[in-house]
Order: sequence, then structure tokens, then C-alpha cells
Amino acid sequence: MRLNKFIAQAGVCSRRKADELIKGGQIRVNSVVVKELGTVIDENNDKIQIGQRRLALANQKAYYALNKPVGYITSATSAQGKSVLELVKGIKERVYSVGRLDKQSRGLIILTDDGDLAYRLTQAKFAIAKEYEVELDRPLEIKDKNLFERGMELEGKRLQPVEVVRQRGNKANLILREGVNRQIRKMAERRGYAVKDLKRVRIGKLTLGNLKEGGYIRISPQDITDID
Repeated sequence: MRLNKFIAQAGVCSRRKADELIKGGQIRVNSVVVKELGTVIDENNDKIQIGQRRLALANQKAYYALNKPVGYITSATSAQGKSVLELVKGIKERVYSVGRLDKQSRGLIILTDDGDLAYRLTQAKFAIAKEYEVELDRPLEIKDKNLFERGMELEGKRLQPVEVVRQRGNKANLILREGVNRQIRKMAERRGYAVKDLKRVRIGKLTLGNLKEGGYIRISPQDITDID
């Protein structure tokens, strides 16, 4: 098994974060620091450590859906504000949020200790749809809708096409399949709009539904995606 996958399946973090830990010299295999990405280990016999903690594959993963209120951050720490983890103190497992949802945005967040699933949900190559309900300060013009759906350039990068659906007045639903930081807000601001409200209502197959703000429920990976 690849070392980054082992770290993810041990519930430490996502594969991408695991690569950062490896490159930073924080992982030891059989007491030897390993910095090479792509390292393959014997998950049954090799001793994998981060600091003094020996890692082991978790037998059962935890998956939760949370309706994040405005004012909370998705970081595991509270250094920059209240963490969403403060809302789920009743959860015994050591979970973390998958992907980003900025402090001023609200809606669906997935919490898990399954780093492998987190990797699949956040990497653009898997094209997992995330749907957002957006309220602007004025209706989205046709020319801007067409630009979003073609794939606009932002900060020197060509974005993947964004599907715009269910327009009604100043509101529209946008479906994204990549995870650029604050993408919708930046796209709207580039075209002269102000975002008044931004709520994520779907990740893959999983919808926010009637989950109350600040509330959470246990789910399964099959509720989110059919990826094997």
C-alpha cells in the first residue's frame, strides 16, 4: 500500500495532507524518516509513526453531514475563529471536515476520519459535483451565465465550466466540479456582483435537505458517491 494512502486510512488526514507530512519529514517507517512521495509500505508488518504515535488502520470509519452556520471555519483548530468541530462535540471519533466552506458561507459539510474518501471528494479529477445556492445583489446577466458555463479565467487559471441552474430573481444555483478556494465569490466579484448569501446544498448525491442549521447526522459513503 502507498504510504500516503495508509496515513489517510489511519484517519490522520487526507492523502494530499499526508503527502505534505511525508515531504516535511514527519513520517517514519520502521524508525527511518521517509520523505519520498509514492513510497510503498507493507501495511501488515511495517511500523509507521508520526512523531511518537504509531499509526494503525482503522477498522470502522465515521461519516457525518453537518449544516454549517455562518461564522464558523472548517479548520480543525480555532486559531482563526470558531471551528465547526465545536458543533459536534458529541461525536466520539476524531473527524475533520472535507474541503472548504469559508467563514461567511453556510450549508453542507462532510465530517469524516476517512482520508481516502476525503481525497476522492476534493480532487478535481473525480469531478464530484458540489451545488451552491447563491444570492447576489442583482440578477445574473446572460453574458455572465454564459461565461461561467464556458469556464472563465481566474487568477491566471482556466476554471472548469460551472453549471448555472434554477435562476430566480437574484438567486441561482451553481454546480462546481473543482475546489478552487472561494471560487464562487471570486467569480462573482470579478464580474461586478456582490454575494449576499452562499449556501452549499449538495455534495455528490448527498443533499442538505431539512437538516437544521448547526445540526448533524450520521451518513454512509454510499449516501455521497458511487465511486468504488
